[in-house]
Amino acid sequence: MTGEVWWWRGPSPFHFVTVPDGESAAIREVAAAVTYGWGMIPVTARIGDTTFRTSLWPKDGRYVIPLRDAVRRAEGLELGDVVTVELELRPR
Repeated sequence: MTGEVWWWRGPSPFHFVTVPDGESAAIREVAAAVTYGWGMIPVTARIGDTTFRTSLWPKDGRYVIPLRDAVRRAEGLELGDVVTVELELRPR
């Protein structure tokens, strides 16, 4: 999937990539089998040469992928960059 890097400045500022509608719908179909609560979906993600474990967060009917600073630094990512992310759902 591809998406744009954006920043949420809330109480815990963080960078994210939004999972597109089609991929979010496919994830929702299996969410009950893989969530560990609160709709969080554990995944292994890869951007470029960087592989990392995280959880998808539900937001506005889709999911978002949090991007740690270490991942953004390793791949040279900035706000507004469009990135390709490979996701693998991890069963609980």
